[in-house]
Amino acid sequence: MSIKHAILGILSWKPSTGYELKKIFEDSTTMYWSGNNNQIYKSLVQLLNEGLVTNEVQHQESSPSKKIYSITEEGLTSLREWVLTEPEAPEIKNNFLIQLAWADLLSDEELNELFSEYENKINLQIAYQKEKMRRGEHTPNRNPREVMLWNKISENLLSSYYNELNWVQDIRKELATIPRQ
Repeated sequence: MSIKHAILGILSWKPSTGYELKKIFEDSTTMYWSGNNNQIYKSLVQLLNEGLVTNEVQHQESSPSKKIYSITEEGLTSLREWVLTEPEAPEIKNNFLIQLAWADLLSDEELNELFSEYENKINLQIAYQKEKMRRGEHTPNRNPREVMLWNKISENLLSSYYNELNWVQDIRKELATIPRQ
């Protein structure tokens, strides 16, 4: 995910501070991003320098001043151009697949424990994603089409976790039929 384009997308929905952007990324089922806060602020400065966003300093009596960023017309144009680019194929990076490639080194008990731990992690992610979807705090809902698209994105993510869980359960069943040599 391009952090700059994700920021432009969020700002096309609503003006936000850097902190609010961070919270949206953390709470979103749609925009998974594992970077740090510095990347958000660095990107905001770059977008500001490129004329794609503006900011307004809002002074507060009992708190430090905050900068509220808004997207410009140039920013909307840039976002739209990016949305129209050819989609990339999904990137599948799953460390568990690498572990599994060498899992024949494990005893039956160790392998069973590895699968159990992985299933638990998947189930936790399913519960976490469902809760994020239930809250829907950081989901634009300007019109029915936008709501439907965001719901479908969340469903896609959730179905990926369910598919992974089914896949692991299938492996466990199949392994039970193969004698260890």
